Amino acid sequence: MPLLSSQTQYRILEIIPGFLVWMTFVLFIIFSFLKPLWVIYFLILFSLYWIIRLFHFIIYLIYSWFKYKKTIKINWKEKLEKIPAWQNIYHLIIFPTYKEPIEILETAFKSLIKIEYPFLEREKKQKKLDKFIVVLAGEERDGENFLKYAEIIKKKFAKYFYKFLITLHPQNLPGEIPCKAANLLWAGKKAKELIDKLEIPYENILASPFDMETCVCPLYFSRLTYEYLTHPQGKQRSYQPIIVFHNNIWDSPAFSRLLASAFTFSSLFHLVRPEWLFSACSHSLPFKVLAEVNFWDSDIITDDHRIFLKCFKKYKGNYQSIPLHIPVSMDAVYAGSLWRTLVNQYKQQLRWAWGIENFPYIIWNFFIKKEGQKIPFLKKFRYLWILSIEMYLWAVTPILLLILAFLPMIFIDPETKANLFVQNAPFILNYFRKITLFGLIFSAILGTLLLPKRPINHKPYKYLFMILQWVLFPLCAIIFASIPAIEAQTRLMLKKPLVSFQATEKKRVK
Repeated sequence: MPLLSSQTQYRILEIIPGFLVWMTFVLFIIFSFLKPLWVIYFLILFSLYWIIRLFHFIIYLIYSWFKYKKTIKINWKEKLEKIPAWQNIYHLIIFPTYKEPIEILETAFKSLIKIEYPFLEREKKQKKLDKFIVVLAGEERDGENFLKYAEIIKKKFAKYFYKFLITLHPQNLPGEIPCKAANLLWAGKKAKELIDKLEIPYENILASPFDMETCVCPLYFSRLTYEYLTHPQGKQRSYQPIIVFHNNIWDSPAFSRLLASAFTFSSLFHLVRPEWLFSACSHSLPFKVLAEVNFWDSDIITDDHRIFLKCFKKYKGNYQSIPLHIPVSMDAVYAGSLWRTLVNQYKQQLRWAWGIENFPYIIWNFFIKKEGQKIPFLKKFRYLWILSIEMYLWAVTPILLLILAFLPMIFIDPETKANLFVQNAPFILNYFRKITLFGLIFSAILGTLLLPKRPINHKPYKYLFMILQWVLFPLCAIIFASIPAIEAQTRLMLKKPLVSFQATEKKRVK
């Protein structure tokens, strides 16, 4: 009989991330007072580590960018037409929505009907996407508003698809929290009922759970279907596009544009290491896999990471995400006014940082429970490591390097201060900071190259602001990266979880 109950063991796992973060800060401050020389050594080594990470990031980012530029030049529709099996493949697209304005819904559907996808001979005249089943999934909490918008979308766009389904997720179902995952679960099961009536084999369906503002690249579904049909293990894989936040980037405030560019870089970077890649935001996966894991959990915030981990567990580690290097575009945070945008930006980062809820899930299901023992150690350790180290560094790095780094020099005694190494430490750290400026300059250049076409209501000099905004990066790293990450891990440690999915308010400049 175990000394601790399962509930207590899991609770200890929830405490670990927040405990490590706060112990880092506490020990840093204590040792800055007691052993400042040790802290100076640590700061220099830590800064050197970040310089190495920076150049590692830049090299992989450049490689991924070139791969993206090469991929979008390929005529994937033409390549797909050469594989007869494409005619058997259906696409299920689920758009969960909650209080999004009608223009957000319309923009997503307008992009969808413009995709470049093969048509059967009988469909070429009407250009109907006869292999596409689209689900518009609303919430009963916003039922009246949603049903009004859903009817507008149905009248305008339903004719373009094989089937168009409207679902309304009931509120207050047992075991659920108000979250996107619960809506996806309801919509997924309703779609399954329709698919069963249509008698479409599950292995012939690719499911794409998309955030409502997702605008797909015209090549996306041809690229996705081609990869699914040609990959040796395509039926046991998720498919991850590049997530770019370009829908409204020209209209968003500087800090929002900056963070949108940073997360676009992060998406590009992670695609070149598929063995480390989680599913993120809008992505695709086989419907058969989705049904076998019983769809999404309805009591979690980070639905994208969790559905990947459930699939990884189901297939005993023989599951990973395949990078497509085709973009889908989403919204940068913009809520109309500067203050509401600031608040929504923070809430979004807090929600993303809540991905730390998967830390105890991974250890419990992959390392402690018996079925997890069948997963190869290296495979499960990779995902534990990448989640743990990224969440930890996300929380501590900006605070340590930008706020607390001055402490050891304040408390160091005169005798130690005479040490030649100590005297040169500020210059060494300053030199490292200058090297990081190269990273900001590189980011400014690449961010500008990735921008969508400038709208006519923005003057050419706006490009200058797109470059100069990167001077705000250190401040944004503290406010919108470190602080929400610390809050998320502290909440998990204190058992003060996010109890609902706080959807980001969206506005479009007309």
